[in-house]
Amino acid sequence: MEALLLPILLIAVFYFLLIRPQQRQRRQMQHMQQTLSVGSEVMTGAGLLGTVVEIDEDKDQVVLEVAPGVTNRYVRRAIVNILDSPESEIADTPEELMDASGELRDVGESANTDKPAEDTEVSSDTDSRNRANDGESR
Repeated sequence: MEALLLPILLIAVFYFLLIRPQQRQRRQMQHMQQTLSVGSEVMTGAGLLGTVVEIDEDKDQVVLEVAPGVTNRYVRRAIVNILDSPESEIADTPEELMDASGELRDVGESANTDKPAEDTEVSSDTDSRNRANDGESR
C-alpha cells in the first residue's frame, strides 16, 4: 500500500501544479478570443498591434487594421491579448473628467493629489562614492 502512495502523490502534484493551470489558461485564452468584437485593439502572438475591423466566424479569422487603410487577416488563435475594448471608454461625459474641486483633470494626473510633493535631495554618484570611501577608511 505504501509503495502505491508515492506514485499517486506524484501524479496528483503534477496535475495540480502543471496540468490544471495550463487547462485554466487555455480556457481563458479561448474565452478571450471568442469575445473579440469589432473595434477592439488587440495584440497578436508576434507582437503586432491592430484594431479589429472584421470578424469572419465561418473561417475563424479576424481582420486587423494595423495602420490607417492597411489591413491584415489573421486566424483568431493568433490574438493573444485584448488591449482595449470599445466598451471600456475612459470617460463618456465631461463630468467624469472633473476632479473633486470641479476642475478638469490632467490625463496623466495621479489618483492621490491631496498630498503635496515631498522635497528630495539629489546627490551625484561621486558624492555617494566619497561617503562610502570615507566609511571604509575609518
